[in-house]
Amino acid sequence: MQNKKEGIINFIRLIGRLKKIKRSGWIRKVGVKEPESVADHTFRTSILCMIMGDMKKLDTLKMLKMALIHDASESIIGDLTKDEGDELQKKQLENDAMIRILSLLPKDIRKNYSVIWKDFQDKASVEAKIVREMDKLEMVFQALEYEEEGYNKEKLSEFLDSAENSITDSDTKAIFNVLKRKHKLRL
Repeated sequence: MQNKKEGIINFIRLIGRLKKIKRSGWIRKVGVKEPESVADHTFRTSILCMIMGDMKKLDTLKMLKMALIHDASESIIGDLTKDEGDELQKKQLENDAMIRILSLLPKDIRKNYSVIWKDFQDKASVEAKIVREMDKLEMVFQALEYEEEGYNKEKLSEFLDSAENSITDSDTKAIFNVLKRKHKLRL
């Protein structure tokens, strides 16, 4: 059995893979040559969560932890898009990967992060719902940046439509609408 320090080292190395895993939706659907990594996406999602959590007076620390681990399973299973296979199968793959990843951590930390992961998966708390919306909002920011780089606006519209259908929070919707107007002005 590995000791705590080795487990933490292995956890950090495994999570570090996210810096090299490219977001596959941008490649497959838009043809982006050098897309953001999952770690890039996680970073900006976390910043959005920090701001929105503080703005809404929510449990920002919980949101940050949730945002930082929300795509951790991709360090094992890769970046699977919505249209790749069965949604229940994808969720099971993610859960199995998270169990494996979190098993590397000390028991008390593992339990805490497992609760946060389950909350995120089940959309059980207000914080989980907002983190999911920040995940989508980050995608909108990225789509607009790819649009500015000259990538196909019509193909990028799919990402905006997906976000629009997922965002229900009034503050998030207001930010989304400003971003959408910027997109529409360029069409």
